[in-house]
This record gives sequence, structure tokens and C-alpha cells, in this order.
Amino acid sequence: MAKEMSYEEIMRSVKSRNFKPVYVLMGDEPYFIDQLTDAILDNALPVEERDFCLTTYYGADTTANAVINTARSFPMGDRMVVLVRNANELKDIEELAVYMQNPQPTTVLVLVNKAGKFDGRKKFMVQAAAIGVVFESQKVKENQLSGIISSFFRQNGYTADVKSVSLIADSIGNDLTRLYGEMTKLINSLTPEVRNITPELVERHIGISKDFNIYEFQNALILKDSFKAFQIAKYFDDNPKQNPIQVVLPSLFRLFSQLMIAYYAPGKDKISVAQYLGIKDWQVERNIFPAMRNYSAAKVLSILSVIRDIDEKSKGFGGSKVPNGELLKQLVFFILH
Repeated sequence: MAKEMSYEEIMRSVKSRNFKPVYVLMGDEPYFIDQLTDAILDNALPVEERDFCLTTYYGADTTANAVINTARSFPMGDRMVVLVRNANELKDIEELAVYMQNPQPTTVLVLVNKAGKFDGRKKFMVQAAAIGVVFESQKVKENQLSGIISSFFRQNGYTADVKSVSLIADSIGNDLTRLYGEMTKLINSLTPEVRNITPELVERHIGISKDFNIYEFQNALILKDSFKAFQIAKYFDDNPKQNPIQVVLPSLFRLFSQLMIAYYAPGKDKISVAQYLGIKDWQVERNIFPAMRNYSAAKVLSILSVIRDIDEKSKGFGGSKVPNGELLKQLVFFILH
């Protein structure tokens, strides 16, 4: 079996034009899958060759036999790329194991599955792992975001203070496609002499208002600041594209889930709770401890239940037609009372 490769190792190999005959790119985080797919196409085929050396299939609209026949054909250039998007919808995908036993040396076969992961025990997966690359793209955890954000700025020659990093993480969350897009937009908007990322720059260029963002919304709820919480909820309702309820609710659910777990932490000091939750100790001091003083464990459990209910209603389950703005106000009222 081929050595398991990390995202960074695969990217370096591809950019060195050291291609494997098969790539299986799968998982719940689309960002890394998209980046690797684009890198394979960019490095395997010049743009002018793509019309006749790149074939793209969609799993639901093709068969394994069609994919195999194309993969076995000879390219009009140096190399051919056969890309199968939504490969999880390819009903007879197991038949690809036959091709992988004797792959065409001039073909790069890329199977993309953003809906989850394939069963590693399947024949085609065993064969793919033996001759090519199998990569599972996993969702980034909340406690990894600050490191990712800081690393991005550092690699691009910038520094970012803790407040700026926290503001970006809390406002955007772990949607990596949007996260990297917003950070790239930020640094591209700066003049060459600016090398330090500040909260003011984040607010100005990422479009986050200091007083009206998820971070400040959470803080208002933590401190039970009713006036500010309802003020921000109204702002979210007035600006649904910038602050969709589908982003706000998961953020609140993460906060109160962490709070619920914190009650069961073996140690009650800042460092012990931080280690138990898998977050930074300053996050415990800023969010968890103040919230624990204002909310009992029983109340937090009820809040989590109501957030789930509001989330279902916001998606129309149960025939709910209550506007999202009204649902958010109902949630705020329940949390604060």
C-alpha cells in the first residue's frame, strides 16, 4: 500500500508534476478537495490542452465503463486527465478496480466525493490506495481556527493580534472556502506598507461591524445585555445576506455546547477547563467563565434544545412559515429570560 500523504505532501507532489495514476479526494471539507483538484488540473494540463485532454464526468450521469474507456485512451498531448465529480453517485464504481489493476500510464484519474468518504474496504479503494493517493478532507475543528488564521497571515508576511484573529474566527467560522477568501480579500486591499492586521482593518475590509457581528452577539448574550442582544438581532434581520440565520445558529450552538461541557470539566481552573474543551485559556476567561456565572446547566440544556428547534423551523421543517428574524428574536428572548 502506498504511503498515506497529507494535504501538504500531495500539493507539493502535484506542483512538482510527480503525478499518481489515481487520486481519490473525499470528505466533508470541500476546500481542500477543491484546492487539490485545481492543482492537479493546473499542473497536469496547460490551459490550451484542456479542450482535448480533459474529460469531466458526473457520477449520476455516467458509468464506470465510460470512465474506463476514456481513461484507457491515448492523449493528444503528453497527458490526459479524467475527472469524475460526485463520484459517490457512480452506481457501478466498484468496476473501476479493474482499470486500477492496469492503469494507463498517461492518464490521471481523479475521483471527487464531497458528500463524505468511501468505504476503504471496497476493491477500488484498496486498489487506489495501493497505486495512487486516497485523501480524506476533514472539517477543521473550532479550536484549530486561530492557528489556521495566524498561519495564513504569517505565511503572507503579516502579523495579526489575538483580537483580530478571534474576530475573524468567530464571525466566519470553519467554512474554509469563505475564510480563506475573506482573508485573501483583506490582504489584497492593503497598501504595501501595512503589515499588521488589526480589528479595525478586519471590520473595514471583511465587512464586519464592531458592534454588529456574531462575536459581539455572543458577548451580549453571555453578559445578558438585553438591549444590545436585541439590537444586533435586528441588525442581522435587516442584513440577512451578511448574517444568515444558518450561520448565527451554529455559532450559538457551539458556544452553549462548550458551556454545557464545561460544567463537567474535572478541574475548574482556567487551564483545566480549556484543556477539557480543547480551546484556548483566554477563550475560557472571555466566554466560558462569564457565561457560567449567568447561566445554570439546566438553562443551558434548555437553550440547546430551543436552538435545535429554531434551526429546524428556519429550514421550514414542520411547515413553519415564521420569518427568520422573528425566530431569532424568539431565541434571544428565551436565552435571556
